[in-house]
Amino acid sequence: MTKSVTDGVTNDVTHGYKSLFRTPEFTPLFLTSAASVAAQTMAGLALGTLVYRATASPLLSAVSMFGPSLAQMVGATLLMSGADRLPPRATLAGISVALGAATAVLAAPGLPIWAVFVVVLAQGLVASLGGGVRWGLLNEVVAKGGFMLGRSVFNMMSGLVQISGYAVGGALLAVLSPGRVLLLAAVLHGTAALGLRLGLTARPPRASGRPSVTATWRANALLWSSRPRRYVLLALWIPNGLVVGCESLYVSYAPADAGTLFACAALGMFVGDVTVGRLLPRRVRGRLGVPLLVLLATPYAFFFLHPPLPLAAVAVTLASVGFGASLVQQERLMSLTPDELAGQALGLHSSGMLTMQGVSAALAGSVAQLTSSATAMTVMALVSLGVTAALAPGLWQTRERYGLRPTPQ
Repeated sequence: MTKSVTDGVTNDVTHGYKSLFRTPEFTPLFLTSAASVAAQTMAGLALGTLVYRATASPLLSAVSMFGPSLAQMVGATLLMSGADRLPPRATLAGISVALGAATAVLAAPGLPIWAVFVVVLAQGLVASLGGGVRWGLLNEVVAKGGFMLGRSVFNMMSGLVQISGYAVGGALLAVLSPGRVLLLAAVLHGTAALGLRLGLTARPPRASGRPSVTATWRANALLWSSRPRRYVLLALWIPNGLVVGCESLYVSYAPADAGTLFACAALGMFVGDVTVGRLLPRRVRGRLGVPLLVLLATPYAFFFLHPPLPLAAVAVTLASVGFGASLVQQERLMSLTPDELAGQALGLHSSGMLTMQGVSAALAGSVAQLTSSATAMTVMALVSLGVTAALAPGLWQTRERYGLRPTPQ
C-alpha cells in the first residue's frame, strides 16, 4: 500500500484520510466549507457574467468577481485579532449568514453597478475573518501533527468543488439569468450556516482578551518582524495573486467558454494539491516551493499568441498545478509561528493572498482595457516570474535554515 511522509511522520495514506473523517467536527467543518466554496464559485461566475453583459468591460467584470478580495487587507489590519479571540462556531455561522444575505442583494433586478461594488466590497470585509477562524479551528480539531494533511484535504475539496461549481454555474447560466444563479448561491451560504450551527460544538476562543484594532496591529507587527516569515508571507501573497489576475480575464478572453477555463484551472489546482500535500515526502516537497511558483506563471506568458480554447485549457490546467506551492509555504509558515498566533498568522496569509488577488484582478483588467485580455495575461505572468525570482534567494535560505523543523501543534 502506498506510503508517504507528512510532517515527518510516516502514515498509511488511506488510514490517514479515514482518521481525519472519524475525527469529531472535521466532517461538518469540511462539508460546510464545501458548500461555501460552491456558493462563492457560482456567485463569482454569475456576477462576472452579469457585469460583463451590462458593461462589456474586462476591468469591471474582473473586479466584480474578485472585488471582495480587495477588502481583505482592511479586515486583516482592523479585525484579524478576532481570529483567535472570538468563538469559532458563532463567528463562522455569522459570516455565512451575512454572505448569503449580500449575495441575495446582488441578485436584485436593476441594481446599479456602483451598488454592486459596494456590496462586493462589504462581502470581502465580512469574509476577512473567515480564513483565520476556519484554519485556526482546523488546527484544533485535527490530531496533533495532522494540520498539513487536513489542510491538503480541504485544498483538494476546494479544487473539486470549484471544478463542479464552474461547470454547474456555466450550465445554469445557459438556461437561467445570472440573478437566479446568485439566488441559488445565497441558498448554499444559508445551508452552510445551518450546518455550522448544528454540526460544530461551541468552543471558547483560543486567546483571551477582546478583539481590537490595537491587538490586531500588535500581533501583525510581531508576525511581520521575523525576516523568514516575511519571505514566506510574500511568497504566499504575490506570485500566485498575480496569476489569479490572469484568471480574472477568462470571461473577457473567452466569454462563451469561461466556465471551461475556470474548471480546468480548478482541476490543475486539485492535481497540485494531491501531489504536494499527500504523495510527496516532506523532504522532497520542501524543495519545490520556488519551482512550483515558476510553473504557475510560465504557461500564461504565452497567451499573447491567443491560443485557441483547447490549447488554452491545457495551459491553464498545467499552470494551476503550481498552486501546490501554497501548501509548501503554509507548512513553513506554521513551523515559524507560535501556537498562540496560529489563527492570526493563517488569517493574515489568507487575507493578504485574497487582497493581492483582488488588486491583481484590477491591474489585469486595467491592462486589458488598454491592450487585450491575452496581452494582459502575459504581462501579469511575466511580473509574477520576476517577483518569484526576487524572492527565491530568501526562500531558499529560509528552507535551508527552517524547512525541516517539525510543525508545532
